[in-house]
Amino acid sequence: MRRLLLATALFAAATSQAAETISMDVHRDANCGCCKAWISHLEANDIQVNDHVESDMSAVKSRLGVPPRLASCHTGVIDGKFVEGHVPASDILKLRQRPDLLGAAVPGMPHGSPGMETGVVHAYQVIGLQKDGKEQVLTDYPAP
Repeated sequence: MRRLLLATALFAAATSQAAETISMDVHRDANCGCCKAWISHLEANDIQVNDHVESDMSAVKSRLGVPPRLASCHTGVIDGKFVEGHVPASDILKLRQRPDLLGAAVPGMPHGSPGMETGVVHAYQVIGLQKDGKEQVLTDYPAP
């Protein structure tokens, strides 16, 4: 019995130490409320956010390689990849496992996406940008 307790304690200690802290930089305009709501969504899903208020978001997007056609209101960076717009936390976690992608985006500001919960839900897609510049749909979120 004592061995079992010891093994259980060692397993619990190893498991708690193995839990990875996921950290993400988010660049946003000071006056945007939906950006703050998206940050709350990330934090509720165990993504630690380093919040950066910017005066020139266009320059940030350009520096990070976000194509204008994929643009939205805020831009995150995780593991060197951009996360543009209202990308759900679950898709951000999937992005981390995709070395073939430069980033992921939810273009525009679709109602019903994380941070844009307005009571209206529109269909939207999470778009991945491949290293060769091609886009691919990573996830479809249909309207109800």
